[in-house]
Order: sequence, then structure tokens, then C-alpha cells
Amino acid sequence: MINQVEDVVRIPLPVGEEFFIKKHHIESAGDYKKKRICIVTGIHGDELEGQFVCYEVSRRIKELESALDGIIDIYPSMNPFGMDSVTRGIPAFDLDMNRIFPGNFEGDMNEYLAAKIIEELKGADLVIDIHASNIFLTEIPQIRINELDQDSLLPIALKSNMDLIWIHGASTVLESTLAYSLNSTGTKTLVIEMGVGMRITRDYGMQLTDGIFSMMAELGIWNAIPPLCKNPMVSYDSHGTEVCYLNAPCSGIYIKEKDHGSHVDKHELIGKIISPMTGTILSYIEAPESGILFTVREYPVVEDGSLMGRILKDK
Repeated sequence: MINQVEDVVRIPLPVGEEFFIKKHHIESAGDYKKKRICIVTGIHGDELEGQFVCYEVSRRIKELESALDGIIDIYPSMNPFGMDSVTRGIPAFDLDMNRIFPGNFEGDMNEYLAAKIIEELKGADLVIDIHASNIFLTEIPQIRINELDQDSLLPIALKSNMDLIWIHGASTVLESTLAYSLNSTGTKTLVIEMGVGMRITRDYGMQLTDGIFSMMAELGIWNAIPPLCKNPMVSYDSHGTEVCYLNAPCSGIYIKEKDHGSHVDKHELIGKIISPMTGTILSYIEAPESGILFTVREYPVVEDGSLMGRILKDK
């Protein structure tokens, strides 16, 4: 078995420094053609949920190396400067890395990096792109799929052990993301959203790791019995009719009354916006429909229009 850390890209910087992206390459023995799965995280420097997943996947493979029949490439930090500085984008450039794909080998450093990442991942049998929410919101473990890719991605996504698969309308999907660029080339890429920014939710990490081994078994890369996984809810929300968005009607401090993942009934109290200055309740926030509260506001300061949650309507 090959088990080693390798460079994906290394670029010299001023004052004797270097920018580099590394991967953990794990490969079963033998020179036959092997299937390959890539686990990617850290594109946004403030999204840390994937760090535990990378650790746990590596740990489990070490415990049962004989079950591996293929290649696992793990990329814990695609935006190392962002992670080092605890910023979402690429610091100094004020640039969201997930808005510059597929990149350009003849462009500036960031475009070159994006092109190298696409070159590195292209052709894998499955890429799992792990994100967390930002510091404002927390999400139940979910996969988001462009409706144009649902036929190729949904069968494997159903093995992922996630709570929700949210199929978006094509018009809402940005073409400059890693997932869109890879799926456009025929490289199956699943986008995971779970947890909250700048934190690690251990239970979610374990849940996704179980799902990854389930998907590896489905692809024939893992020959041990996979963990027992749940059947996710599937929302075909291509027309925006299955999901309700909760936006703040005024500014203030949001106090939530329901945790994410809770089932709520129509008109049930979800939270309230209060005024610390006057000691008054400025607005009661009620569920517009019955369903699952799969996104919840964590950062309490809100302004008029701030997103406070999302509800997947009961079918």
C-alpha cells in the first residue's frame, strides 16, 4: 500500500516563503487500474467541519488497510492561507476561491491555482467537496445538487448518510464553483454542506465519514461491510416551491426557539427579534409552512432582510 503526503502545487512567494497545497494519497497495492475518490475541503478558510472528516477517514483506513481496493486522495486545505488567517476567501486578494474555477494556467496566481486543482481532480470516479455554513447559519448535513446533474449524482448521493439532498434549479447554481466545473467535465462531484463556520461538529463529521465509506463500498473501493446509513430526504426544488426562506422583518437581536433539524408546524413560533435597548420584542417569527427547519440563524445580530432559516415543506 502507498500511504504518503504529496504536493499538489508549490509556488514561490516573496521573502523566501512558499504557497503550497498538499494531499494525503492512499492507494492499495497492485498495478491494475483502480477507482479513485477525492475528499476536498478547506476551499473556504473559515469552514472547518471537513477537517475532522479528513482525519477520521484516514484513521479508519489505517485500522483496516486490507479493505481498501482503490485510491483515496484527501485534500484537507485547498485554501491554506485562508485557514491560517481564519478568513473565508484568499487573504490579501479579498477573493472567494470558489468563484474562480475552472481557472486559467495563463492567468494570475489564483487563476493558476484553480486550474491546477481542476487538473488534479479531473477524472476521479467521485469528488466530495465538503463545506460548512458561515458563522451566521448552521445547516443539517446535506448534499446540494444542480438539477442538470441529478441523474448522474443522485444514485451515489443516496448512499451518503446525509439528512437531506437538495436539488437546485440550474439558474441558482454559480458556474464558477469547483463542483460545477468538475461536473461539466464528467467528473462526478458532490457538494456537502453541514454545521457552522469556524467550528467542528463531531457528530456531523462521524455521520459524513460513515457516508463516505458507504459510497466507497458502492463504488467498489472499500471491501469491508460499510456502516448502516440513513435514507436522506430528497427535495426536488428546481422551481423553488419546496423550501421556505425566513428573512428578518426588522433589525435587532434574534433569539431562536427551535434547533435546526426540528419539525415545525405552520404558525409555530421559531424565534423572536428583540431590542436590548428597550427590552421589547420587535417581531415574533412564525413558521409560514409546516416542515423541517434545516437551516437556523446562529449569529444573533440581524438586519432587515437577514436570512434566519430555511424550512423544507412537508409533502
